[in-house]
Amino acid sequence: MNVDIQSLETFNQLAREGAEQATASMTQMTGIEADVEVTKLSLVDRQDIGEELGEHEFVGVQFDYEGELAGDTVLMFDRDCSTSLVEALVGSADSESMARSGVKEIGNIMMSGFIDGWANYLGATIDHSPPTYIEGDGRAVLPDVPVGDNTDHVFVFKSRIEWTDESVEFYIYMLPEYEPLTVLMAEHVDTEDDAIPVDKLEVFNEMTRQGTETAAENVTMMAGIETEAEVSQISFAPITDVPKQISNETYVGTVVEFTGIPSGYLMVLFDELSARNVAEAMMPIEVESEALTDQHESAIKELGNIMTSGFVDGWANVLQAAVDHTPPRLVHDMGQAIIDPLVAQVGRQQEHAFIVESTMRTDDIEFEAEIHALPNEQELREALDELQAERAEQTDADPEEIFQG
Repeated sequence: MNVDIQSLETFNQLAREGAEQATASMTQMTGIEADVEVTKLSLVDRQDIGEELGEHEFVGVQFDYEGELAGDTVLMFDRDCSTSLVEALVGSADSESMARSGVKEIGNIMMSGFIDGWANYLGATIDHSPPTYIEGDGRAVLPDVPVGDNTDHVFVFKSRIEWTDESVEFYIYMLPEYEPLTVLMAEHVDTEDDAIPVDKLEVFNEMTRQGTETAAENVTMMAGIETEAEVSQISFAPITDVPKQISNETYVGTVVEFTGIPSGYLMVLFDELSARNVAEAMMPIEVESEALTDQHESAIKELGNIMTSGFVDGWANVLQAAVDHTPPRLVHDMGQAIIDPLVAQVGRQQEHAFIVESTMRTDDIEFEAEIHALPNEQELREALDELQAERAEQTDADPEEIFQG
């Protein structure tokens, strides 16, 4: 089954318009101004859904829906955020029952508009259940995704909404059943020239997971820190939303440009504490400094290079193509300042982008690393067109043969 860029753009825009309608309904009810910051469509392994939510405590509402589309939609608020919303709506959130009732009332109106927008576009009826109040930490707040459809992957629409005057976020997750959604997207394919086989997107996502695992193994080898890959996904979003995929905290890491099919950019990013911890684990002597020294930066540059190699080697082997890259460039800046110039380069040729995202962590020390790849959209389609799905497991690669730095 094939989907094309136009259908991905259309359905992503539908999700964004639904989120904007839901946010406008909230503002009308409460007087609290908010903006939709990011909406993206992600292809995610079922076991990774919601990992990016961390361990924050959320409350919200859940709907199930059926018809032309079927699945679940979840609106979730940070618990402190929900208290402010309920107080704005009913004047007080002192009692648990009043707080729950307020969240359900806000959620019902917000999400009815969200689902109705999809039904209007599709010219079909989509029925949804009454809202169910939910609460939980991180991914526990999300419903279980049904197993089936002969795939380990699921498409997820995610919107992040921020209050205008405060640094508060809430989220809308739409979890459609895989087969009805892909059938609908396939029906909106304008031309087979732009079409992407969905099963090959899944293979590419699995390549990303395995590449992240290889990069984690390289961290373990170089730094002696037992590191595990946590999340991998391929997302699709307007090019203007891409910088917002990365937190605006300060990062230390490396950026490389890779060429071939596909070409693009790859970033390996550490928060400052993680960068210091992993760099010192690699150093032969202890460094007496709270700030990042030249030795720290040299170690991060070396580690970024070997992580990049581990990540991309698997791509090259499965795609049976050499991948060249520039020497790693050290970056130390806020996240959006790092990615903005890369997005500007990619945005010269395309209005939407695929973003490859992975994270890795360890329990040994405070350490987290993110890998973000921004491939050229057209060249990624070409690579997927040539991809032989049966080579998906062949990601063990010899860097001397297929990776030139």
